[in-house]
Amino acid sequence: MPDIFELLDYVVENDGSDLHLIVEDPPTVRLHGRMERVEGYAKLTPEDTEKMCKQIITDIKWDELQEQRGADFGIAFGDKARFRVATFFQKHSIALTLRQIPNRLLSFEQIGLDEHIKKLCFEPRGLILVTGPTGSGKTTTLATMIDFINMNRDSHIITIEDPIEYYHQHKMSVVSQREVGVDVPTFDIGVIKALRQDPDVILVGEMRDLETIAAAIRAAETGHLVLSTLHTTGAARTVDRIVDVFPVDQQEQIRTQLAGNLKAVISQLLIPKVGGKGRVAAFEIMITTPAIGHMIREKKTPSITSAIQTGMRDGMKALDDSLLAHVRRGTIEKEEALRLADRPEEIIEKLSEGTQGDGKQGKHAPSQQGAPPQPAPAGQPGASAPAAGAQPGAQVPPPGQQRPVQGPTGPGQPSAQPRPAPPGYQPRPPQPGQPAPGQPAQPGQPRPGQPGQPGQPPGNNRR
Repeated sequence: MPDIFELLDYVVENDGSDLHLIVEDPPTVRLHGRMERVEGYAKLTPEDTEKMCKQIITDIKWDELQEQRGADFGIAFGDKARFRVATFFQKHSIALTLRQIPNRLLSFEQIGLDEHIKKLCFEPRGLILVTGPTGSGKTTTLATMIDFINMNRDSHIITIEDPIEYYHQHKMSVVSQREVGVDVPTFDIGVIKALRQDPDVILVGEMRDLETIAAAIRAAETGHLVLSTLHTTGAARTVDRIVDVFPVDQQEQIRTQLAGNLKAVISQLLIPKVGGKGRVAAFEIMITTPAIGHMIREKKTPSITSAIQTGMRDGMKALDDSLLAHVRRGTIEKEEALRLADRPEEIIEKLSEGTQGDGKQGKHAPSQQGAPPQPAPAGQPGASAPAAGAQPGAQVPPPGQQRPVQGPTGPGQPSAQPRPAPPGYQPRPPQPGQPAPGQPAQPGQPRPGQPGQPGQPPGNNRR
């Protein structure tokens, strides 16, 4: 008969994220994003899963499981880790899914978030959302932000979670953690009650329904910093998801409230590293600037993606840029980045440009350093017509520079000579005050054909 505590120890020792216990299948662990059967275990029976469930469930949750055919709760596995447990019925038998929650809180640097996110933690009011699919690390990111606030702000933090995953010790702040179903009935009631408990920061584990979303926006509007999660991808889709939850006659008001209170949306994905050992996060970060607030208010959410791409100075980051950075560092596979990218063709183009811009030239390409400038091809902008008598391929000197005398064009060939004058040609004698042919004009002396030239009346310079 399998023992659930042995399996939990296996998960912790191998850095697994989830343990699945389902009838007619051996115990299965998700390791670095991939499902692997635990060796040495046979297929589980209904008796096996029921016994393992009773090893960790409380009487209250057992009754809930029997009545509602499912129950969620958290357990502590000694001082090694905590697990979030989801137990439910499938094919008339009990099944369990246990997700590991490490006891050690991560820093912003370990997660991959920069200084701009730290600045958000000092906001006195507003709504900050962390979004992404299930298993993308949203809870870990929120726990890191709460821990940073706990260490750096003198405040009262209230968390409303289902279940409590990370336990926070009192540091510079005071932390009250409430579990849905144990300490408070629902998320929305927890938020409403928290407003009378002198909060500065409120963490809502998940905005699941209209009531919870409305309560969270109301709390942000009344002068509190609210942090929460949504199962969406991308900032633009997150805004649309929130608005679409409400009836049509309330959507205009919700857009106005979001435009004024939404501070940031952090959308993230967890991607397997090269080699399959460990995972790394890729982020899309939207900071609500006045321009983005206007887009939210005026129903122009599709334009948010373009604003993120040009908002690096404000701390924004596009998902494709985050994926591209991981590929260039060799953290993730190129194929994985292209699969998850919003515009994979742009990533391919940028990777190609990066290869060409690394100083790598063709096998037979000459070095361009120190080479004289080449003339533009005929017919192209910047190309000049060749001088009369110029040899093919001869370079045209820049304006103001005399053509150098051509040397020998090959072994045994004479130097280039001036072209002889045609028969009967007589040079015209110079006019008074005009330099002789081949002599430069004196400084201050007008050129031929200009007014004021000796021998020509002023104003009569037309030919």
